[in-house]
Amino acid sequence: MKKILFVTSEAHPLIKTGGLADVCGSLPKALAELSNDIKLIIPNYQALKTTENVRFLCSVRVDNRNINILETRMPDSNVIVWLIDYPAYYNYPGNPYVDEKGEPWPNNAERFGLFCRIAVEAAMDRINQDWKPDVVHCNDWQSGLVPAFLSLEHDRPSTVFTIHNMAYQGLFPAGTAALLNLPSQLWHLAGLEFHEMLSFIKGGLIYADHITTVSPTYALEIQTPEFGYGLEGLLDHRKEYLGGILNGIDLDQWNSGTDPLIAQPYTTTTLYKKHFNKSALQSRFALPVNDRIPLFGLISRLVEQKGIDLILECLPEMVNLNMQFVLLGNGDKGFEKQLQKLALEYPDKIAILIGYDEALAHLIEAGADIFLMPSRFEPCGLNQMYSQRYGTIPIVRKTGGLADTVTDTLPETLANYTASGIVFNEASSGALLEAIKRTLILYNLPETWKKMQLNAMKKDFSWKHSAEQYLALYESL
Repeated sequence: MKKILFVTSEAHPLIKTGGLADVCGSLPKALAELSNDIKLIIPNYQALKTTENVRFLCSVRVDNRNINILETRMPDSNVIVWLIDYPAYYNYPGNPYVDEKGEPWPNNAERFGLFCRIAVEAAMDRINQDWKPDVVHCNDWQSGLVPAFLSLEHDRPSTVFTIHNMAYQGLFPAGTAALLNLPSQLWHLAGLEFHEMLSFIKGGLIYADHITTVSPTYALEIQTPEFGYGLEGLLDHRKEYLGGILNGIDLDQWNSGTDPLIAQPYTTTTLYKKHFNKSALQSRFALPVNDRIPLFGLISRLVEQKGIDLILECLPEMVNLNMQFVLLGNGDKGFEKQLQKLALEYPDKIAILIGYDEALAHLIEAGADIFLMPSRFEPCGLNQMYSQRYGTIPIVRKTGGLADTVTDTLPETLANYTASGIVFNEASSGALLEAIKRTLILYNLPETWKKMQLNAMKKDFSWKHSAEQYLALYESL
């Protein structure tokens, strides 16, 4: 049994802005189910949704401030959660990182710097709980200073740092180093300095005992200039301590056979019932209800990373094909406007909902025939896994976790029962359109299509599988 301190800035269902929260909600639970002793540490944001009792645990004095630590637990699990309670830094409304205009909170460096210091106090048991972890597992830039601070400690726990997205690095002006009282041993080019800026993520990349990322392919990609954001040299230098472990998905939440949020549950043996969800989805979006027309779905942040621009370039030609398209998401205002304009022009083909709605996300996964995910890069991605579990065939670009989880449909993959989607290589609208046309040909071969659906639905994307790999890593440290 390992004692693990899990350090994260978000965890579903407590608070979520993206995939980081899904991982940090599910992985600790899966590790606890393999009978490990897990404590998760997170700031006590105003928007945090706790369902269990919250009690005062202790106070700790850091940087001349008194900070309270509260204790609760993750819903439906025995993972203990420690909340860092410092209202001056964390009692802000809404998003953990940005204000309602989408601008980063001006004191993010201080907020997450303090969070890292408290995590170190907890890791060294200077909060007097008679509990010292074997491993401190940090996630993304917000926790990047933890391995750096721990490197200065005597008799410290092992550290693992997981990169969920290299594009977000926690870069701040050089003057921030003094503001945070950074020890001089850490402030240099081979430390936390990056082009005369303070880089939180470098703390994890340089000082952690092991670095993981959320898919094997992404672990290789971030060692290249295209995906490394200026840190590819450092990652290449540390490559013997770097590996990828695929995220899992929550199979209780995303299960077509038991999902309460869809119109009609179905399994591999009752796949014909899937069409009830298609009709419900078409009705919900006021599209013509027609079981024979292929329905494309997309749930995404509307940003360039997700290839939304490629889809926008394809849509004028897609509307000439026999198809319907539904989209749920928000993001870049320019993309939102272009999509809404197309939906007004082609009301019987295109339907758009700007925003996010969990129940509708489930209905799209169940009701669509085909899921579009042409990302420019995708560290792991979850929707392509949800889609396969729901027998909804994903069209993905061959990158990151998409390359690791979707098997392209070819004569040989159909023969060996692994074909589960359509994969294309180049990040261009031409390549995407070709993949869409190839998918429509397969859709019109009902026996082949059903075979692809069944292959996809039988894949094992469980967290247990991922947790066992993390556990093996912890053992090896």
